[in-house]
Amino acid sequence: MDKNKIHIQLVWGTLLVLAGIGVFFRIPQVMPKIKTIEYFSSVIWFIYICFYLLGILLIMGGGRKIWENYRKLKGKGSYKDSSDNNP
Repeated sequence: MDKNKIHIQLVWGTLLVLAGIGVFFRIPQVMPKIKTIEYFSSVIWFIYICFYLLGILLIMGGGRKIWENYRKLKGKGSYKDSSDNNP
């Protein structure tokens, strides 16, 4: 992969991680407003789970993108490209 594309992927991964962290900081501010909506008051636990799952997935996806593209940048390749794997 071209080094320019790898750098773009690293930036994109960093943005995903930052968005995931932002979700965790935003949840305590938004949840009191959502609790006031009568329609959602009975399933508030589900909304908590969805928000936290969203944050975790953003952080994990961004971290994976950073990890793999950093390895490509350093010349080690990714674990998918490795010839050590036996099919």
